[in-house]
Amino acid sequence: MKPKEIIARRIAKEFKDGDVLNLGFGIPNLSAAYLPADVKVTLQAENGALKFGPPPTEETLNPDYSNSGGMPLTFQKGASTFSMLTSFAIIRGGHVDCTALGALEVDQEGSIANWMVPGVLAPGMGGAMDLLVGAKRVIASLQHCDKHGNSKVLKKCTLPLSAKSCLDLIITDLAVFEFQAGKLLLVETAPGVSVEDVLAKTEADVIVSDNVKVMDI
Repeated sequence: MKPKEIIARRIAKEFKDGDVLNLGFGIPNLSAAYLPADVKVTLQAENGALKFGPPPTEETLNPDYSNSGGMPLTFQKGASTFSMLTSFAIIRGGHVDCTALGALEVDQEGSIANWMVPGVLAPGMGGAMDLLVGAKRVIASLQHCDKHGNSKVLKKCTLPLSAKSCLDLIITDLAVFEFQAGKLLLVETAPGVSVEDVLAKTEADVIVSDNVKVMDI
């Protein structure tokens, strides 16, 4: 299984029945394809839509339907569309139960950097800042290491922050972390990945849970 699929499948396990969810660009959006059959959620697109479903097939693709990242989407029965002003009123008003966002870096303080690499042209932060402080629960998702093998799970982020100390959970292709006493708490490892593998590839300070589980994906 590819790293992005591991992360997307694990994100979907965090969805709770009745939740209003916002999924960020990239890997989080892919998690809509793995919605548990027995869990009913309302997905929100920050460009102005509620109750969209999994990515379309070739037969169901409608070029006029897309999320804020330009990725095509499908609408479920009872879906609605509205202005971006209304969409951000939903976010800022605290009506989003959970958001899952991609990240460039995360750290043990619960901070996230997910919008800019210095020297690289960036379109802007988009709605990330609003979601990180407006959603009731925040999940960060990212591949654990960069292409050079360097950890992206750090003691302290080095890139410009999107928000500070806002995360509730970190999901990577190697592990799932919660937070405890200013450190990361390792609670799950990916199939075939040992605790020692995770520790060797993580710069942040890590507390190993007494009951580390294997990801259910």
